[in-house]
Amino acid sequence: MTAIAQGRTHRRAVLVSAMCALAVTGLGLTGCSEDPDAGTNGVGKLAADKIQAKTRAAAAAVDAVRLSGTVVAGGKSYRLDMSLKSDGATGSVTAEGATFHLLRVDEELYLKADAAFWKHEDGTSDDTGSDDAAAGKLDDKYVKVPTGDPSYKKFSGFTDKDLLLDSVLTLHGSLDKDGHHEQAGVRSIRITGDGGSGGTLDVSLEGKPYPLRLVRAGGAGTLTFSAWGRDFVLKEPAESETVDYGKELPTS
Repeated sequence: MTAIAQGRTHRRAVLVSAMCALAVTGLGLTGCSEDPDAGTNGVGKLAADKIQAKTRAAAAAVDAVRLSGTVVAGGKSYRLDMSLKSDGATGSVTAEGATFHLLRVDEELYLKADAAFWKHEDGTSDDTGSDDAAAGKLDDKYVKVPTGDPSYKKFSGFTDKDLLLDSVLTLHGSLDKDGHHEQAGVRSIRITGDGGSGGTLDVSLEGKPYPLRLVRAGGAGTLTFSAWGRDFVLKEPAESETVDYGKELPTS
C-alpha cells in the first residue's frame, strides 16, 4: 500500500471516529460504529481456516520474501535473517553464538564465516598451529558446500523459500480469530491455534493477505515476514572470494 493510500485510510478512520464521538454527545447520530475491516482486503471477515488458506496461497504465489527471527529446532535456537526466492537465498544464521552467512544460487551453496567459526572445538588441533592456519585460509571466504556433505541438506534448508514457509506457516489445533492488530504499521487480523498455545499468525489486511508475524507453538520461535515480492540480485561470489574445499567441509 502506498503512502497516499495509507493516508486516505487513516483520514477515513479519523473521520469515522469523529462522527462516532458526535453520536456519543447526543447530537442525533445513531448506529455509528467503526468497521475494523473498512478499506481492507476483506480477509478479516472470513473464518480462521479460510484466512489461513488464503495467506498460505498468497505466500506461495509470490517469488521473494525476507524472513527474520528465531527458530527453535532439535533443542537448538537459530537466529535467521534471510532474503529468499525460488532460485536461491542470501542472509545470515546465528547458532550457539556463532554467526555465518549463507548464499545459495540455484544448487550452488556457499557458507562464509570468520576464522573462529572454522577452528576445531573438540581439542584435536595439534601444536603446529595447522588448525589455525587452515581456519585462517577460510576466514571471511565463501566456502563451497559440497552436495555430498552432511551439512549441505541442513544449511540449504535455511535457503529454501518453499520448504521454510511450508514448515513454519502452520498453526496447531483448532483455529480461531483473535481480533484486529497492527504489525510494523500494517493492519492485521490474528488467527490462533488452540487459543494461542498452538501458535499465532498475523495476516495483512492491506494489499495481499501475506503473513506478517508468526509466534510458533511450544516456544519454538517468533518470525516476521517482510519485503514480499521485492526482488533482489543473487550471483555467485567471485573466484578470488571462494574456496572449494572438496568433497567434505572441515569439522568444526
